[in-house]
Amino acid sequence: MSDQSQRIGRRDGRLAGLYRDHGGWLTRSLRRRFGEESDDIAHETWKRMVAFYGDAVEVRSPRALLLTIARRCAADLGRRRARGDETRSGLDWGNQGAAAAQDEALLLQQIILGLPEPLRDVFVMSRFVGLSNAEIAERLGIAQKTVEWRMTKALAHCAAQLR
Repeated sequence: MSDQSQRIGRRDGRLAGLYRDHGGWLTRSLRRRFGEESDDIAHETWKRMVAFYGDAVEVRSPRALLLTIARRCAADLGRRRARGDETRSGLDWGNQGAAAAQDEALLLQQIILGLPEPLRDVFVMSRFVGLSNAEIAERLGIAQKTVEWRMTKALAHCAAQLR
């Protein structure tokens, strides 16, 4: 087991399994796209997974999540190089929290867009527009109980995707 896998394994067995199952694939994918920088990008991807997701690493599309995080890491590297901010000792990933939050927002957006339309409409009206169940029922021309049922289903779907 590599040093990186051991560090991940200490934090959470699921992360170690994710690394074991997808680590080689991620490194190969990044090598094709980014060449010499692929090792640094892969390392930073796993660091962000550990730092941001911790116990909540069980997702339905781990490769999509890993590539999203890796692309963000590569973009951060490109921006730093354009500014001349890259340090000789390696990459400075001080903006880790903001990038991880952006990755989380992207994942949530994908989950919400994956909801069936009737559930998505109720979810968006409730959580983003701020309408009450009664207001949603009136706008959609459905019973308030139907709004409650759809919202329950939408929240359950989102929770299942994040596990």
